[in-house]
Formats: sequence, structure tokens, C-alpha cells
Amino acid sequence: MTDFSSATSIREAILKRKCTALDIVAEAFRRIEKLDPKVRAFISLTQQSALEKAVEVEAKISSGESVGPLAGVPVAIKDNICMRGTKTTCASRILENFDSLYDAFVVKRLLAADAVIIGKTNMDEFAMGSSCENSAFFKTHNPWNLDYIPGGSSGGSAACVSSRMVPLSLGSDTGGSVRQPAALCGIVGMKGTYGRVSRYGLVAFGSSLDQIGPFATNVRDCALLFSVIAGKDPNDSTTANVPVPDYTAGIDGGVKGMKLGVPKEYFVSDIAPDIAKAVRDALKTYTKRGAEIVDISLPHTSYSNPAYYIVANAEASSNLARYDGVHYGHRASDAKDLMDLYCKSRSEGFGPEVKRRILLGTYVLSAGYYDAYYLRALKVRTLIRRDFDEAFRKVAAIICPTTPMPAFKFGERIDDPLQMYYCDILTTSANLAGLPGISIPCGFTSNRTPVGLQLLGKPFDEATILRVARAFEAATDFSQAPPLAREV
Repeated sequence: MTDFSSATSIREAILKRKCTALDIVAEAFRRIEKLDPKVRAFISLTQQSALEKAVEVEAKISSGESVGPLAGVPVAIKDNICMRGTKTTCASRILENFDSLYDAFVVKRLLAADAVIIGKTNMDEFAMGSSCENSAFFKTHNPWNLDYIPGGSSGGSAACVSSRMVPLSLGSDTGGSVRQPAALCGIVGMKGTYGRVSRYGLVAFGSSLDQIGPFATNVRDCALLFSVIAGKDPNDSTTANVPVPDYTAGIDGGVKGMKLGVPKEYFVSDIAPDIAKAVRDALKTYTKRGAEIVDISLPHTSYSNPAYYIVANAEASSNLARYDGVHYGHRASDAKDLMDLYCKSRSEGFGPEVKRRILLGTYVLSAGYYDAYYLRALKVRTLIRRDFDEAFRKVAAIICPTTPMPAFKFGERIDDPLQMYYCDILTTSANLAGLPGISIPCGFTSNRTPVGLQLLGKPFDEATILRVARAFEAATDFSQAPPLAREV
């Protein structure tokens, strides 16, 4: 069997007839059958459609027809991305039985690229959380240590790639929900510039912040998947009409002569020592590869989390108002009148964290508080974007930690919302500013949990951060499979 952790290797093996697409699908489900009872990454599997797609790929190859860039490669998608013929639950009771009526833009792109979609992954309910403990169904476990959280909200998408059940997956990133679990699970995770990837078919959380992004075991595969899903979509007016390059081209260009900025504000006082050391060591690696490390300042960084949790929750309050028990989703069975139907359906359907964020969002949008909170947060958002604009006049990319802390045990922070929100302190600013960002493995803590290095880039300059990420990956050996994955 070919290197199952590499999408590029899988496609090459299929085209060279070392194996078939059906072999690869069978191997993916074998791995899932063995490992997922421990990891719990998947909410649902799509065996039938996966087999049908594999047969289609084989038929194309046999007839000499050209195939897509992901021909036969297994891909998992987060369960807030619609795919016809599947349930899209958002890991919430309120959508537990919701059948997707259409394919999301990214699903269409995957299928057009001849990828084989294997299943839908677990997540924090409606993408609200940083630990995957807020799923209404079950917790997803970190493949490096099953007692630890995988990060969130895209915890299932990160865990299934980290454990090598599939080589690629998609998640969504509203405040760090791709980059943070990628860091904690020791893989590559990326969000593009806002507007680079269509949100059509992504269940909305914070509409001005949400972006779909790829997970992979290595930077080249991440670039390959991002090339497939990026692009203008007429069904999403927020997508930008900006040419999409082949992100795999030039990825090995290195960093010699490149200026890379290090913001002092991202090395917060209580950052875990193991993380600070790993990132400092990464800076030394870049220096050895010929990059110039430049100290920069992003002075409004400390306001990122407060501004984010006002903007995101306000948009969540608006977006989740549609789940009222009337048109679709969970509907209470014993309501006395319309108001009782609304109250009971939403009370039964939403979990505690979603309710908390709806309440906070409704509060900051209410009369008398809109100006004091929401409008002020929007002004801070502008200041944060200006900080980055100024920094990028001096440097090509920014280097910083992805998270202030490594993975922690289940239950350690779930009862303290402020501690949970603190997990996002180093990732939310990129969403507020609409910038591309990527997390790559850069080391391990003393108890062998992964550490992530975050790279931030100029708008629509994903190619540069992929190149910078690849330069570090080529010089190090941190993209290791966790012990669990070695069992297969």
C-alpha cells in the first residue's frame, strides 16, 4: 500500500496502477473501522457514494480519460458543510435529522476534482467552541493522547487526518477553528483570505468571519486541496474575483532573503513555556534558511478577542434566529402556542454554549447597547486590520504561535467560558482582518503533545505563507504520525 498519509502519493499510485481507487476507499474504511471507535472523529460515513465515486474514477482511468487533481483521494468534510444525500447536523440536536438538499460549492469542487468524500466529521455545535466538547453527540479525542481534547471547532476534521484515517479534510475557521485544532493535533491547517473560498453551503455562524479551509499532513497536500476549493462563486457575493494560482507551484522556493515579522504582542505573558520555546527554535530555523527575522508590533492585538466575541456572537444571534421549530429542524412536540413552540424548540435543540452565544449576541445588538458594543467592536476591527496593513509594508509574512497553550484534558476548561475563549487569543485577529493564515507542526511539549506555528499573510497572498510553511517543513521533521496511527 502507498503512503496513505499523502494525497499526492495516493493519486500517483492510482495513476501508475500500483493500486486502484477502490483499494484506497477500502483502506480508508478499514482504518476508520479500527481507529474511529477510539477517536470518534466521524458523525456519519458515506460508503455508498464513496464507492460509486471510486468506480467512476476507475472508469475514467481505464478509458484513458483525464482525471482530476484529487483522483481517488479520500476526503472528509466537517458536518456544517452541505452535501446532497447526507445529513448536515452541525453536531446539534436542532439539526439532527436535517437532510442536505444541495451540494456546497466546495463539495462540487471536490467531486469535480475526482476526490472521494468519505464522511462528515464531528465538531463543536454550530462551530462554537475550541475543544470539540460542545458536540451534542459525543466528544472527539486527540489521536496523540485520547484523554486530551483535539481542539475545535473542527476537531473531528483535524483528528481524522492526524490519525491517518484520511489524508485530507475540510473544516471551517471563524476564529481559529481550523488552525487551532491543526496545531493541537500536529497537522497542517489553513484558512484563506476572506472571500477566497465560497461559503455557499456552509451553515453560517459568523458570516463576516467564516471561511472553509483544508487540513492535511503536509504543506504540499494542503496547497493542493486549497487550489481545488478556492475561487469565485456566483452563489456567494462575498467571494472575490481574484485569479487563483496553482498553490503547489513555487512552493519549494524557500525563504532566502525574505523578511518575516515577529509580533511581540503574540508572545503573551502566560503562554506555555514549551510553546514559546518551540516557536523561538522555529525562528532560528528560518534564520538558518536565509530569512531575516524582523520585530514588529500589532498594537491592537489585545482587543482582538473582545472584539471577536462581540462581532461573532452578534452574527450568530442573527444567523441562528432561523432555527425556530417551524420550517425545518427540531420541533417541540407539546407546544401550547406559537411562542411556546419557539421557546421549547430552541431550548431543546440548542446546547449550553450555543445558547450562551445567542444571548450575548442578542444583548450587544439590543437597543441601548448596539452603539456601545457592536459598533465599537467594528471600529476596533478596522484598527486591527490597519495594524496588519502597516506591518505588511515591512515584512512578507508574520510568524507567531498558533495557540497559547497545548492540548488539555477533557473537562479542564469546559466550565469556565472565559478560559475556553482564551484558547482563541492568537487566532481571532486574522479572522477580524480577513487575512490568510496557516498552522504547521513545529515541535512537542514535554508530554509529547504537538505545538503549532502560525504564519499570517497579506490578503490573497496564500502562496507566500504556503511557501514559508514548506520551507520550515522541509528543514524539520515534526509532521509525525501519532502512536494511534501507527497501529494501522
